[in-house]
Amino acid sequence: MPHLNPYIHFNGNAEEAFTFYKSVFGGEFETVSRFKDFSNPEHPFPEHELNKIAHISLPIGNNSYLMGSDVPEMLGTVNEQENRSKISITAESKEEADKLYNGLSAGGAVEMPIADSPWGAYFGMFRDRYGIEWMVSFNEKH
Repeated sequence: MPHLNPYIHFNGNAEEAFTFYKSVFGGEFETVSRFKDFSNPEHPFPEHELNKIAHISLPIGNNSYLMGSDVPEMLGTVNEQENRSKISITAESKEEADKLYNGLSAGGAVEMPIADSPWGAYFGMFRDRYGIEWMVSFNEKH
């Protein structure tokens, strides 16, 4: 069975964001690569971008990863207020759902407080302090 691994982009603060995510999920980064690691004389990165994140991955649970990078300025910027997608997390308990919801939403904007939903799940939605949208749920029937 395939595994889905969200890959999110940032405007120069990927390292800060992933340090925050690591504080909530725990674990250690599997990969941290910077633009300087991919330096090419034919296509050099500007000096001020060399320490930005080219790729970072954080293992989450079994066989899942949260991955991301900064977007080089030559490619434009990420719209941090977009509303195209959300990262959905299914917790294994109500306590874990609360921990993840409260941890990840700290400093962000709550869209739907975590609570029992009409469809039977314990569910909440928010945009974290980095503009990433999340859904956290727990359903004891699944």
